[in-house]
Amino acid sequence: MNIQIAETRQEIEFCKRALMEFRPNLNPDVFVEQILRMRMEGFHLIYIANETNMEATAIAGFRIIEMLRTDTIIYIDDLFTFEKNRGKGYAGALLNYIDQFAKTLGIRTVHLDSGFDLHPAHRLYLRSGYFLACHHFAKKVE
Repeated sequence: MNIQIAETRQEIEFCKRALMEFRPNLNPDVFVEQILRMRMEGFHLIYIANETNMEATAIAGFRIIEMLRTDTIIYIDDLFTFEKNRGKGYAGALLNYIDQFAKTLGIRTVHLDSGFDLHPAHRLYLRSGYFLACHHFAKKVE
């Protein structure tokens, strides 16, 4: 599978439909600028094009984070494959790419969070060597 890095405005736009499907909270008018800003902070967006090479069929977004608890890690923010293409190995290929990226940089762990009810994704993560490391808590501050 040919995994590409979305670095330019055009490449990020190529991922638009996948990003909008996965993250409907994104504003379609400014998401490219948001990702460009995030790239300046270390965000990486990778993708696999569909069969016609007209748009991304699978995407992953990740960043390098250094924390006292974990040392330097890669954190996967986003991992998505269109439903009609699930089960074809795209998400696994993106995860493998991120693993190799981590190894190249000497980073020893990759982290991600996943929704409670995403059982097919959980099976993929467990098969890929991920383990349940903690509970993630969040609080809205109003």
